[in-house]
Amino acid sequence: EMTTLMTADPVPLPQVIDPVRDRFLPVFIKGRFTGQGLEVLTSQKDFGQGYRAISVLRTDDGRRILIDRGFIPEADHLNPKSVREITLIGNVHWPAETDSFTPKPDESRNLWFVRDAAAMAKALDTEPVFIVARTQTGDGIAALPVDTSTIANDHLNYALTWFSLALVCLMMTVALVCRIKASK
Repeated sequence: EMTTLMTADPVPLPQVIDPVRDRFLPVFIKGRFTGQGLEVLTSQKDFGQGYRAISVLRTDDGRRILIDRGFIPEADHLNPKSVREITLIGNVHWPAETDSFTPKPDESRNLWFVRDAAAMAKALDTEPVFIVARTQTGDGIAALPVDTSTIANDHLNYALTWFSLALVCLMMTVALVCRIKASK
């Protein structure tokens, strides 16, 4: 079901974006990259160490949106990103990657360690939402589209936990019954 949603035909970006209703919504958006952006330190199995390129896109109606353009190798990360008109397809996303162990970003170098929509939006004066590009955006950046591997699916863990607890309760009950019978 999620894969079908993520790969559905894109729609225009809604004027009002709702985090629940629009999670992973496929959209198309037209605008111009402003040249502003951030880099998120990461590594990719097939490419090695590098950065997620986060750029600001100004739409034709003046909105400023964060675009997760994808992976850029470490050797290329200081190359300037083009300021050009583009129409791209992507998915609306609010990544929740921060936790208490995440280091603070190095804002002087525009280097971040996780994607944090609210903090990045504040730093770049954009709407607090990402569009993760499904298509290439140029400048040697490899698109890293949203897929189901990034969505937590803990159902198996929950099932194992509850069945383990049930088994422990059963064993404790059997042990208690055996002790009671042995004491009589």
